[in-house]
Amino acid sequence: MPAARRRGRPVGGGGGKREEILAAARRVFAAEGFDRATLRTIAGAAQVDPAMVRHYFGDKAGLFRAALHLPLDPAQAIGAIVAAGVDGLGERIVRFFLTVWDLPGGISPFVAFLRGAAGHDESRTMLQEMLDQVLFPTMAKGLAEANGTAPEEARLRVVMCGTQLVGLGMARYVIGVEPVASLPVDRLVELYAPTLQRYLEGPLT
Repeated sequence: MPAARRRGRPVGGGGGKREEILAAARRVFAAEGFDRATLRTIAGAAQVDPAMVRHYFGDKAGLFRAALHLPLDPAQAIGAIVAAGVDGLGERIVRFFLTVWDLPGGISPFVAFLRGAAGHDESRTMLQEMLDQVLFPTMAKGLAEANGTAPEEARLRVVMCGTQLVGLGMARYVIGVEPVASLPVDRLVELYAPTLQRYLEGPLT
């Protein structure tokens, strides 16, 4: 009799199957959104067993991070940054994003994804999903708890911060606008942090 198949372990596949799953995940996340997409649907699109998806990526959040080329869990990282309080939050946020984007010796895979998002509908939709479903809700919840602002106001404040960060990312890594493209991280933090801090706790009128 053939040996029993162990649960949760993929048979065959290798790196090629992993990339096929990621490609399918990007299509499904772009079409369905993070909330509606399921591991079963993605597995079907990649023509693999759902156990193989779980083996490589653990859960839907892990698969989403991998599809976006994120080196860490953005919700967890941003949650910890916001939990430290509003004082100095603008500086911590700018430094965090620049640290993720600027890898020693080269550009991070997420920056390559950001470049692709400028002219690729699927990538752009996934980037929007990350902002709307992961980063903005996490930041807004933390900000509302930290300074007692209403959820709607907290959401507006973090979205305004997000526009600054997306603009910085596009100018520095996609378009290559000088001198922003070549300024040291510390100088960019010095320049951008006060604006983010004003959005976070200053008047909105």
